[in-house]
Amino acid sequence: MSQSLTVACLAGDGVGPELMAEASRVLAEVARLHALRIEDVHLPYGGEALTRFGHPLPHSTREEYGSADAIFVSAPDDPAFEGVKADLDLSCHVARVHNQARGDLLVVEPAGFGTDELAIARGFQLAAQRRARLTSVASTPEWPALVAAEADGWDGLEVEHLSLGGLLKRFSDHPGTVDLVVAGSHLAGAIVDVAAHLAGSLHTVASGWLPQHGPGLFAAQVVEEDEVAGHGVADPAGTFLAASLLLGEGLGQRSAARTLERAVGFAEETAPRDTRAFTDAVIAMLPDARVDTEYFEEVWR
Repeated sequence: MSQSLTVACLAGDGVGPELMAEASRVLAEVARLHALRIEDVHLPYGGEALTRFGHPLPHSTREEYGSADAIFVSAPDDPAFEGVKADLDLSCHVARVHNQARGDLLVVEPAGFGTDELAIARGFQLAAQRRARLTSVASTPEWPALVAAEADGWDGLEVEHLSLGGLLKRFSDHPGTVDLVVAGSHLAGAIVDVAAHLAGSLHTVASGWLPQHGPGLFAAQVVEEDEVAGHGVADPAGTFLAASLLLGEGLGQRSAARTLERAVGFAEETAPRDTRAFTDAVIAMLPDARVDTEYFEEVWR
């Protein structure tokens, strides 16, 4: 029997609970399809926890998400989100921009001061698991030397160095030819914004904060305003893409991650955009989107 994997789910209030409810349905179906045992543990967080317990991050919540395999947040705009990040031993931030037409893009940046080398090393690890191509955009005079030192340990991995302007020109002139970018924090945000613009929406961006030790943290780049809560019209696509990133980089289940990402892409082409109907369409498309492990590298595109 496969090992049970625990995901700490932090929904908060506003639109968060309905997005988390639909994401839990999707994760359960992906787990069933790939014979995984995923236990989602729903914990008090943010405004909801403040109302119930008088604190946005109760001690019991912090204890439970600290021992989980990954942390999934459907309300990343809650101020408590920064408290969760502060509890974790983070090395880098990964943003994945989903673009059905051009292929997805991963952007890796340091998580904070002193984590440049850790972020670069994680970028090489991720590139090796994908298409063995890495693009570096220098953020400091020391950055190219750090990338070159890491590249010495990765035979067969193609590394290119571009300026920010050169990268943006590549996006325009040769779409789909950049797969993974490592860049400093003050450049990564601009790169993600441009890639999301080309994909058509910030709802195509999923974020992960990856640790040296302990659980990673995953959320959509943006979620709907709380004003739409309860009306059944919140767009869950970004939250589902964050769940896909969680599966791949938080739990190491990359075949399941790609299955979910492909199903979201299929649903975006045909499904209604109200919350439940879109979720039902993603679940219905999961079997056709399935990617078996032995073929994973061949279909990653």
